[in-house]
Amino acid sequence: MIVLIVNCGSSSIKYQLYDMPGRKVLAKGLLERIGEGASALTHRRGEEKFEIARPIPDHKTGLSLILSCLADPGRGVLKNVREISAVGHRVVHGGERYSNAMRIDQDVIGCIGDCCDLAPLHNPPNLVGIQECTLALPGVPMVAVFDTAFHQTLPREAYLYGLPYEIYERYRIRKYGFHGTSHAYVTNRAAKLLGKPEAEVNLITCHLGNGSSMAAVRNGKSVDTSMGFTPLAGLVMGTRSGDLDPAIIPYLNSKQEYSRVADIDRMLNKKSGLLGISGISNDMRTLGDEAAKAGASSRPQLAINIFCYRIKAFLGQYMAILGRVDAVCFMGGIGENSAAVREQCLAGLENFGIAIDLQKNRNFPRGEECDISEAASRTRVLVIPTDEEGWIAEETYKLCK
Repeated sequence: MIVLIVNCGSSSIKYQLYDMPGRKVLAKGLLERIGEGASALTHRRGEEKFEIARPIPDHKTGLSLILSCLADPGRGVLKNVREISAVGHRVVHGGERYSNAMRIDQDVIGCIGDCCDLAPLHNPPNLVGIQECTLALPGVPMVAVFDTAFHQTLPREAYLYGLPYEIYERYRIRKYGFHGTSHAYVTNRAAKLLGKPEAEVNLITCHLGNGSSMAAVRNGKSVDTSMGFTPLAGLVMGTRSGDLDPAIIPYLNSKQEYSRVADIDRMLNKKSGLLGISGISNDMRTLGDEAAKAGASSRPQLAINIFCYRIKAFLGQYMAILGRVDAVCFMGGIGENSAAVREQCLAGLENFGIAIDLQKNRNFPRGEECDISEAASRTRVLVIPTDEEGWIAEETYKLCK
């Protein structure tokens, strides 16, 4: 079965084409700057890379270009787009309604639309991608895989805030959690690496990248997660603040510089986190290089320290919630590639049964799964490169096979 995975952003489309069930990637690419003058498509077929620069006014035109590339004699891998058997769509928000992937019908489309006010930057372009793929590939089944779905198993004491209960009932303000496809994929892979049924594993999964989140997983199900009503909550991230005292918002709003709530929102989402603390960059690699030159008291090192401190604090919280932890799992761009961050996050946790082998942590092949624990560590420490698109393809295949 040929499965196309589509992830529509506000001005971009990521895609991967799979041959299932073997999860073989046939082609993939990224179309950027839709609606701008200098749109660009990077299309990959195996080791070959093709770049196309042309104005792309809208997502419909962009998807048409992508489909033509997939079936192009010189760049493509299909004789005809009719070979595509199903399309899986990453949808950021499914609200409280969906805890699994769903075949898309009018009911599902209505729910995605209802959640647009919860994810105004993501759900509208997700809907556009669904609608345009349905028009371009008539009769081909469409599947929605929700970023929030994995966390719908949180108990009420974990997902409700200390607000008047009527606020939750009226506006559905609660913790939803995100990065669900990544946490779900890594939970599945960790169970296999540990040689245990997924329904019996207790894990702390750490998706660390420009956007970062953690999850406490009991018996294969998410029971708590660091992101909340929006992806702004929890850990310090590349440009997002993470958790803070809510009274900071009205305090800043009383100042002339932040008299508009939109300016506070932009600052918290775009100018905070590693970038705001360091004053230099939101890229952990850049911060590591600058900290090495500037020293332990520098702002780049401070940003790294705060990032790791917050992760360690959540580790302790989730260890208390779970009781038994079979493994701590690292994934995402930073989680997979920064040995220094992993070491700093786990330093001093030996008394809690978590110890890593420094040589394994620093020297295992990049891009591969690895158990970096010391032999005597009661809790394993696993590095598992995440594969969100592959997970979406798997969920799509299971629903459509």
